[in-house]
Amino acid sequence: MKFGIFDHVDDSGLPLREHFAARLQMVEAYEAAGFDGYHVAEHHGTPLGHAPSPGVYLAAVSQRTSRIRFGPLVFLLPLYHPLRLIEEIGMLDALSGGRLEFGYGRGISPIEMGFYGVDMAEQQARADEAFDVVMKGLTSERLSHDGRFFRFDDVPMMQPVTQKPHPPLWYGTNSPASVQRCAEARLNMVTLLAGETMRAMIEGYRAAYVASGGAPEEMPLLGVGRHIVVADSDDEALAIARPAFARWRASFVHLWERHGADNPFVRNFPKDWDAVEAAGTACAGSPDRVRAFLQRDAELGGYTYLLAQLAFGNMTVEQVTRSSRLFGQEVLPAFA
Repeated sequence: MKFGIFDHVDDSGLPLREHFAARLQMVEAYEAAGFDGYHVAEHHGTPLGHAPSPGVYLAAVSQRTSRIRFGPLVFLLPLYHPLRLIEEIGMLDALSGGRLEFGYGRGISPIEMGFYGVDMAEQQARADEAFDVVMKGLTSERLSHDGRFFRFDDVPMMQPVTQKPHPPLWYGTNSPASVQRCAEARLNMVTLLAGETMRAMIEGYRAAYVASGGAPEEMPLLGVGRHIVVADSDDEALAIARPAFARWRASFVHLWERHGADNPFVRNFPKDWDAVEAAGTACAGSPDRVRAFLQRDAELGGYTYLLAQLAFGNMTVEQVTRSSRLFGQEVLPAFA
């Protein structure tokens, strides 16, 4: 089992400069606590994400850390010119000494895509072609491509990646229909689902991976995301988690409510912390309570990577640092 951090870099109520300074202190705490990876969302025009340019933010992360791996989860491919993204990936991998994890996707919010004028009818095709171009560029010294959206003729690739043939690939999904494609493409997969649905997705990945000739010892990481708060007592953790989650959830639904749009995942998302705990996707408590929760969850799901969302809403640097330290000292060793 490996452990990572997922961060929306969502609004905390701090001025933006102080918000970023606080987040970078938190990343240093995650590395000190022993987490393996740090993954950042990309969002636009919403308080849910203050890292609309993940590459810029992660360049700062690369200079404040020395061991922890990091990357976007995900780069929204329809919003990028692939040549620019190839160069950015090469720069980030070099700046970090080969610690970049490349998460990619097409984006799930038509509102955010609409801000950029992306035609939703073309979204998947544009993302697919952009990914093909990016992979060509990362694995060759010169790039040529003749497609529907992009054309390149013998462009020199001057920012090669440090990791060969390319940084590890990540894909986030809550759709069972994506599982076989993720397995066949050897992608590290992350889902936010819980219970039997989570278990079915992970088992489906394993079956599709083996059926497509994958070596068991080389199987990519299969991850889940969970909101986690660790404190000295259950009562203290809940006192932190409840108001912080309320602020995070307000950011989560902000665009959908403002535009009167409907999304089943958003509509059915738990309304408060107690509901999200009951759904099995969160835990706030003492190290004993959090450890027991994760042991049950991992046994049920069979996943190999936990993405803990330790910072959300208006949680302070001190609260998050304490939570990550307790996690590293009293939860991680149980999974060594």
